[in-house]
Amino acid sequence: MCHERVTALNYSDRMQDFSRTLSLTGASNFRDLGGYAGLDGRTVRWRRLFRSDHLAALTPQDAQVLAGLGLTRSVDFRGLVESAAQSYALPQVRYHALPIEPTVVQRAKELAVAGQQITAPVAVGLMQDTYRAFVSDNAQQFAGLFEQLLAEDSPLVFHCTAGKDRTGFAAALILLALGVSREVVMQDYLLTNALYRRPAGLVSSAPQEVLNVIWRVQEDFLEAALRAVDQDHGGVQCYLERRLGVDDAARNRLAQLYLQPLPE
Repeated sequence: MCHERVTALNYSDRMQDFSRTLSLTGASNFRDLGGYAGLDGRTVRWRRLFRSDHLAALTPQDAQVLAGLGLTRSVDFRGLVESAAQSYALPQVRYHALPIEPTVVQRAKELAVAGQQITAPVAVGLMQDTYRAFVSDNAQQFAGLFEQLLAEDSPLVFHCTAGKDRTGFAAALILLALGVSREVVMQDYLLTNALYRRPAGLVSSAPQEVLNVIWRVQEDFLEAALRAVDQDHGGVQCYLERRLGVDDAARNRLAQLYLQPLPE
């Protein structure tokens, strides 16, 4: 039987000599998950776990920055068409595809064909449905991410196209598995709104208020997924164990790999 582990933690970013965001020309939402307080007050290790938007537009200088990080693994959540249209290869980086097909645009098109006007509230509902679907329909892909995390602790980046939805839920699962509080997880999630740059030359007939929903993140989106985890699966720890195969032993190994040890 799985049990929720609750840790009372104060938010601590403890930047030290590190910066959470990296200045890259070809990716605007590339950032480090290090420095957050996790289990027993131990902080997430810097320069081990990164989240990002897609990496197909990186410049040679960007690639050098990532090489300087010692990046050796990349996990791509983009759908098959997305990844084929904007493929990439980075020197010394092993590529792992865990495709989650995008659904929001397709659902919006279906509603438009059916004669339903796409308003901002409708778009919010579509995004919430998408996040609930991550929980119910894409457990296999997120389980694959944890398999990669548990295999070794070499620096890893996981990403989708914008690095906000599929990547945002993946980051939340990782941080929660490491004991980071939900408040801090949400703060990390919402950083996308300050960092992500929409594609240049984006053409859409949708109203600006709808685009602002689709191309940004809201607490309501991630909360929809976390409520589904709580209500349908008994909480994060039970979801990790029963759906993703991350049991107590695996969570302990994650802590050993990605949390700073307690001072002696």
